[in-house]
Amino acid sequence: MKKQLFALLFALVPMAALAAPAPDVPHSMTPDLNDEASLQRGMQLYVNYCMGCHALEYQRFARAANDFGMPQDLVEENLIFSSELAFNDQMRIAMSQEDGESWFGAAAPELSLHGRLRGPDWIYSYLLGFYKDPSRPTGVNNNVYEQVAMPNVLEPLQGVQEMVCAESDRPIEGAELDPLSGKYQSCEVLQVTQPGKMEPDEFEEAVYDLTNFLAYVGEPSKLQAQALGPKVLIFIFIFGVIAYLLKREYWRDVH
Repeated sequence: MKKQLFALLFALVPMAALAAPAPDVPHSMTPDLNDEASLQRGMQLYVNYCMGCHALEYQRFARAANDFGMPQDLVEENLIFSSELAFNDQMRIAMSQEDGESWFGAAAPELSLHGRLRGPDWIYSYLLGFYKDPSRPTGVNNNVYEQVAMPNVLEPLQGVQEMVCAESDRPIEGAELDPLSGKYQSCEVLQVTQPGKMEPDEFEEAVYDLTNFLAYVGEPSKLQAQALGPKVLIFIFIFGVIAYLLKREYWRDVH
C-alpha cells in the first residue's frame, strides 16, 4: 500500500529539469509572456527593423495577433507591408539566401527557434552589444559576437555606441591596475557617444520587448501548456484514485 502511494505521489510531482548553464554574457533578462503590451511592441520592432533580413517561417501573423490580442485590421495596416503576404501567412521575407550571402558575407539566419537556441540572455546582450568599429565592413562590431556580419539596425534608436576607457578605484572585472595612477583601467566599456531617438533606458526597454517577442516565437504554445498543466495533473490524480479503488474492488474476492 505504501509503495503504491509513493509511486502515485512521485508520478504527480513534476521533476525539475536541469537547466543549461547561462551563457557568459554581460546582461540578463527574464521573458514575460503574459505582458501583451511588451509582446506587441516587440513584434512591431521586429517587423520594422529585423524582418527585412530575418524571416520567422514557423510563425504566422494571425497566431501572434490572436495571442497578443491585436485585431486583424490593425495588423494588416501596420505590420504587413508586402502585398504578397496575408494575415494568415507565415512571416516570410523577400530576400533570398544567395542575396544575403552576397551582401553580408553570410545569409541572415531564420530566427523562429533562435530564442530557444541562444537563450534570451544572449539575444538581449547581443542587441545591446553593438559598438563602432571602422575596421569592419559594416562599421560596427559586437562584444558578444565578435566579427559580426550584421549591421546595427537599431542604431537610429540607440545612437552610436563606442568602446571607451574607464577608471575605478575598485577592481573591475577584466580591468588592469595602472601602477602609476593606482587605479583600475578598462577599455572595454560601451558608451553611447552620439544619442539616438531613444534615451538609454528607453532603448533597453525596447530591446527587452524585442527579446521577449523572440522568446515567445521560440515556443508560442508555452502559455497554453502552462495553463493546461494543472488540469492534467488534477485529472491524473483523480484517475489514479479511481483506478486504485477499482483495483481494490476487483482484488477483494481474490484475497
